[in-house]
Amino acid sequence: MTEAVKGLKKNEAMELIETVRRMMHGEVVGDGLGDIEALQGVAKFPVRVKCALLAWMALKDALQSPYRQR
Repeated sequence: MTEAVKGLKKNEAMELIETVRRMMHGEVVGDGLGDIEALQGVAKFPVRVKCALLAWMALKDALQSPYRQR
């Protein structure tokens, strides 16, 4: 995840997070996501989605935090 978002602007990172979330819920196919595409299989195991998204949702919360350093 860190390698995927390194160098991205905030809005780009937020878009990637949403794409990953949707991919893990089986809503979209994760084409063009590089190594992140390996997580597509999580959609087949709904009980694992929350765990697989934990770091992504933590990043989203950090990016949205009013206390975030610039």
